[in-house]
Amino acid sequence: MTTCPCCGFKFHGALSSGCKQCGARAVGEPLPKPARELPSYGRALLLAVSGSLAVMVFVTQTLVAFVQRFSGEYGFWNWVAAGETAAWRLKWVSIPVLFAILWFGRKLYRSILLQPQRFCGLDYARGGLVAASTVTLLIALLIGITVPARMEHRRVSNEAAIRAQGYALESALTEYKIKYKTYPADLKDLADRIPDADGTLTAALLNLDPNSYRASADVAANATEKSRPLRGTVIRKASFSPATDDTPSGGLAFTNYTLLLPGEDKITGTEDDWIVRDGMIMKQSEIAKGGVGRSVSAGVLQP
Repeated sequence: MTTCPCCGFKFHGALSSGCKQCGARAVGEPLPKPARELPSYGRALLLAVSGSLAVMVFVTQTLVAFVQRFSGEYGFWNWVAAGETAAWRLKWVSIPVLFAILWFGRKLYRSILLQPQRFCGLDYARGGLVAASTVTLLIALLIGITVPARMEHRRVSNEAAIRAQGYALESALTEYKIKYKTYPADLKDLADRIPDADGTLTAALLNLDPNSYRASADVAANATEKSRPLRGTVIRKASFSPATDDTPSGGLAFTNYTLLLPGEDKITGTEDDWIVRDGMIMKQSEIAKGGVGRSVSAGVLQP
């Protein structure tokens, strides 16, 4: 295969017979090759620079994290914690880039190793490849050892958010009970009758299944309340009765409630659900199994 030096056309044959594309002919014998050719150092330089940059970026991020977290101590574990922070900050950029460097760097290093007459700087290439590999493994290690702790922090954070939602609802239900002498029959009554100036109750009720709330009545307690004699000559004004009494038809006041909150999966009916029951917030999976008293809930016998 011959390449024409004038137009670049490739053809089979000698240039002395003319280029088949532009017709150019050789006017003399080709120049002899030089007696000594210097090997190239470009590939070794590329590997050395890439490895040095990887180390420089990681060390810089570690120093920045250490300064931000500085508490007056220079202990080993303080530097480890700074390295963990730097690794998490660089994970989405550094890991893909470093793996690409390792993949191409291995090919370049292998070409230098197999053709020492054409390429030089093997030691520098090896140093750059080792530096990039070390940084990659160090970042992966620092991320790996912090995964359990971060997962635990995330679990605690999610549980705190669910508990905050439960406390907001429990506070509103308690306020409703104090004001109307009964718990609401459903969550709509709670949203309509309890003021929510800061939007806390609205946020707690957002995306909450209305069927997850069950109000129940203690028949014995209602009977006792009905049979209790009035002291003295207490006169109740009829104008105040509708505003302070939300007792359902038949004179049965709701004395207990159960509210089901979805867990981390945002789906009710799973093992990670939470239960708000009479002011207590509990995780369903942690509730001991066993029979409990029966109660009447909106005409349905609840276990």
